[in-house]
This record gives sequence, C-alpha cells and structure tokens, in this order.
Amino acid sequence: MENQNTQRRQNDETMTVDLLELLRVIWKNIWLVLIAIAAGAVLAFLVTKLFITPKYQATSTIYILSKSTSITSLADLQIGSQLAGDFAIIATTREVLENVIEDEHLNESYDQLKREIKVSSPSNTHMLRITVTDTDPEMAARISNTLADELRDKIAEIMNTERPSTVEAAVVPAHPISPNVKKNTVLGAFALAVLVILFIVIRHLSDDTIKDDEDVRKYLELDTLAQFPLIKDKTSIHNIARKRK
Repeated sequence: MENQNTQRRQNDETMTVDLLELLRVIWKNIWLVLIAIAAGAVLAFLVTKLFITPKYQATSTIYILSKSTSITSLADLQIGSQLAGDFAIIATTREVLENVIEDEHLNESYDQLKREIKVSSPSNTHMLRITVTDTDPEMAARISNTLADELRDKIAEIMNTERPSTVEAAVVPAHPISPNVKKNTVLGAFALAVLVILFIVIRHLSDDTIKDDEDVRKYLELDTLAQFPLIKDKTSIHNIARKRK
C-alpha cells in the first residue's frame, strides 16, 4: 500500500512537471500564438464579409379571431388557442404558399419558400407570428405580409367568418440576423490559436533530442561535468585556434 502511494505521488509529480514544461514551451513560442490569433481573426472577418451572404428576417403578426367572433366562455378561449396551432400548419400548406409565389412573382419553388418561413403561436395567445428569412430585406418583409394576407383569407374561409385582424405588419429589417461578424471573428482567432498551440505541443513531444544539461538530468539521469559550445562556422574555429597560439 505504501509503495502504491509513493508511486502515485511520483506519477503526479511527473505529470505536474510535464504540464509545467509544456506551458514553458508554449510561452517560449507565444509570438506564434499571437500571430495565429491575429491571422485567424482577420481571415474569419474577411471570409464572413466577402463570402457569406447576409440574411434578413421580417415578422408580421395576425390575430386569428375576427371581429365577429364571440368569446363568451373559457372554453371558447381554449378553442381559440388550439386553433392557433392548426392555422400555423395551414400557413405553410402548398395552396397558401403557391398563392404567395404567384402574388409576388417569386422565382422559387414551394419547398424553397417553405424553408424560409417560420410560423409560431406565442404561448397562451390567439396570435400567429409569420417570420420570413431572405437575403433581400425588402423581399422578406413583402413575403411575410403577403403570407399574412393569404392566411387571413384562408382562416375566414375555414371558419366562415370575417378576415382576422392584422396586429402588426412586417417592416423592412435594417440589420441582418446572420452571419454574426463579431462571433465568427472571435471563433476564427480562437480556432487558429488552438491549432498553433497543438502544433507547438506535438512538435515538442515528438522531439527526443538532448538539448541541454536539464535534458541530460531528466532523460538520462546523469549529472553533467562540463558543457562545450557547438560552433558550426569553421572560420570561427580557426580564429579561436589562432588566438590560443
């Protein structure tokens, strides 16, 4: 038991030393990490700005109960809430969306338009929110309003009542919802920095050459008696020899 505890302590000490050594290696190459952060941020910013098409969202809201609808009990309110979910599904049916395509003269199919539309009913309400995502902000607003009008007609037809009221018409969005330039820039800087750190660590771990007296003590468990500098330039060696003469 005592031997196991000793071995565990030695392993913990070795791991601590190795982690400290890796931190020292990363710190020695911190300039590479800083360059990677700057390069990653610039690259991500340029890619986001130049190669990713921004998308805009516009939302219109309708009240599914018309002015002539009489709500006299709690049951009527509950039925109205349930109908909101039904009409959210009807909003993206082929008949409704093909009418929108025809009205707006859109050059896209039913399936393409359906992917751009999200219809939701806020909890405990009798309202429908029609959100359209498009690369053209003006077109996003137009499609949302046109779909709201088509859905109002459809609700009046199904319920045999007057057309529901429009709570809020869609307006042309001023800012895109995607891409997020700041987020992408930060992620690009972080990603490239991590890759560079991994490269530094892997290069260090794969290098098994002895570089100094610390490596001798660590890997060979020997003490160094003396150190001799490595001189690669032959002219320097001749100069040193002349001085000694």
